[in-house]
Amino acid sequence: MTRRPPNNTNQKWFTLMQALVITSPGNAEIIEVPVPVPAAGEVAIDLAFVGYCGSDLTSYRGLNPLVSYPRVPGHEIAGTIASLGAGVEGLSVGESVTVLPYFNCGKCRACRAGRPNACLYNQTMGVQREGAMTARVVVPREKVLPIGGVRLRDAALIEPCSVGFHAVNRAQINRGETVVVLGCGMIGLGVLMGALRRGATVIAVDVSPEKLEVAKKLGAASIICTADGDVGAQIAAILPEGPDVAIEAVGTTATFLQAVDIVGQCGRIVYIGYAKHPVEYDTKQFITKELDIRGSRNAMRSDFDDVIAWLTEHPEAGDLIVSATVSLADAPAALARWDSQPGSFTKILVRLEPLD
Repeated sequence: MTRRPPNNTNQKWFTLMQALVITSPGNAEIIEVPVPVPAAGEVAIDLAFVGYCGSDLTSYRGLNPLVSYPRVPGHEIAGTIASLGAGVEGLSVGESVTVLPYFNCGKCRACRAGRPNACLYNQTMGVQREGAMTARVVVPREKVLPIGGVRLRDAALIEPCSVGFHAVNRAQINRGETVVVLGCGMIGLGVLMGALRRGATVIAVDVSPEKLEVAKKLGAASIICTADGDVGAQIAAILPEGPDVAIEAVGTTATFLQAVDIVGQCGRIVYIGYAKHPVEYDTKQFITKELDIRGSRNAMRSDFDDVIAWLTEHPEAGDLIVSATVSLADAPAALARWDSQPGSFTKILVRLEPLD
């Protein structure tokens, strides 16, 4: 849409588009923002679908310490290239792409070590900087990834799945090993698929029977509902010596402790979620089990490539994962519904309309 600046006939016309913005905790609305134009080395992308992430929900709830308000959320991106800035090569207008939404400094210890996902000064779209819940975004050329054989809608699943794939890589999972995934939200399902790609046998744990059913259809060998009793006992009935790996994808004190309790001797634990309060451990198990405990943050370009390959080979995954697709106009209400019924949704996608 085009607007003429009021009360000043000497100013040029300018173009606006709609965007969803979280104005303050518990409040989201649709506003108008300028349409961005790519500079040299940048790419303009028309958004087709953007997924709601768990970080968007915590921002909406006022629980994300990395967010300031107002903030346009969204970093799970599916779109097509609208235009290319000067000097951009290897891409073409109309090509279907996703975006690596993490911006690193290139100088800190993590960046120097080749691990930009853990940059000390990381800025993620929709968190520390404006996100993609709008009609068009502009990003540097190096952040743009063609999606290959993945259908456009499912490109919005690549980033959250890649976070799970990265945790699998951090766990160094090998073929034939056993893995327990604590939490079957979007990230946990990414862990499941990444572990299956490595040839592991996976047990999925969650409070939601609906999410567990999705995990089963995606390939989990066993599913455990926390409402059915002691999770440790249920796992021990399947794996008397415990799993080789436990990956925590919930972010609660209970699941942080549970991972240490359930993993077998010389096991490996990877934490993706982060507990909102300090966790008090009995550290004896760290020693007596000789555990490897690692954190996992964001994802690498290689994780995105692995997810693109997996989703290309398993096109049915998107239909199993996506819970709802809403318009941008309905996006604030959908966020409020997710807030009130978090267990009812695995993935909400927002469909964006192209600019006129």
